[in-house]
Amino acid sequence: MARIVMADDGIEFDGVTMRERALGGAESAFVNLAEALAARGHQVAVRNNCPHPGLHWGVEWAPLAAGFPASADLYIANRGDRLILKMARRARRTVFWLHNPARYLLKLRYLWKLAWQRPALVFAGPAHLATYPHWAPGGARVAIPLGVDDLFLKARPAQAAPKPRAIFTSNPLRGLAWLLELWAARIHPGLPGAELHVFAGPAPYGGYGAAKAAAMQAVLERARALADSGVVLREPVARAALVEELRRSRVMLYRGDPGESFCLAVAEAQALGVPAVVQRIGATPERVIDGETGFVAPDDAAFARAAARLLVDDGLWLRQHGAALRRQRGWGWPQAAAAFEALIP
Repeated sequence: MARIVMADDGIEFDGVTMRERALGGAESAFVNLAEALAARGHQVAVRNNCPHPGLHWGVEWAPLAAGFPASADLYIANRGDRLILKMARRARRTVFWLHNPARYLLKLRYLWKLAWQRPALVFAGPAHLATYPHWAPGGARVAIPLGVDDLFLKARPAQAAPKPRAIFTSNPLRGLAWLLELWAARIHPGLPGAELHVFAGPAPYGGYGAAKAAAMQAVLERARALADSGVVLREPVARAALVEELRRSRVMLYRGDPGESFCLAVAEAQALGVPAVVQRIGATPERVIDGETGFVAPDDAAFARAAARLLVDDGLWLRQHGAALRRQRGWGWPQAAAAFEALIP
């Protein structure tokens, strides 16, 4: 059994929070990794802005103000560069877990910490890894994809093709405005009975969401205005409820975003057998097997055609649904936790 310390200095969240309301991808990933490491028999202590201190699902949660343990076999600093040095001399190995494209690190205030401590840098995949130049400092560079929650991997998928309902479950500033216009102009006119359900809002993103609330609301207002075009604006939902919404959905529509390092929303949909249509932007194409579990569209016209086909072609939907279930359910948090465990000296 190893002693593992994980730290985050972002928004308020913990294992209880994740089960009560929607969380952003980085926060839900943090909780899932902590619980998966604990399930593997490790002693896991978290220091973050937790609203519910205590022992939850095998993980000890405590606020940052409580201080850090005296030692650790593995210390995982999540996102915040200020955390890198917190246990530099008390941990056998330090890991800096990155969730955003790493170009922001190319500033002196980040680089000196990476050069001094040389933590292992954990990226979410090849596209994410490519955002950090080979010459930049740091320790070993490791690609560990985010796991998909068992809620999605083990849920019973839809047994038949759902009604023509598309779904969007990401940050409204990540391509939703583009999708709404494409839906209204090129997809819905040919399929007047189809619906696009949008689960989006600022709540899951804490302080970031509050700071971007005005920009998000402008996009959400546009979604609300397109009700006559089949757009249904919904609030973000907790993960158990999201499983049921995905099971009732026929296709996930998400363009992709340069700021995306993994795209957990598409991964979750694929694990439930929901085909996805994306474009070749950021890491999003890594989540879809083009032509088998969805489509990676080269342009807007191809995106609209692929979305329309999946909304009406039962044979195509069943083939891609089955392929997604066979090929996109093989990597969960136990596998991701084992990869982090391998970093322990």
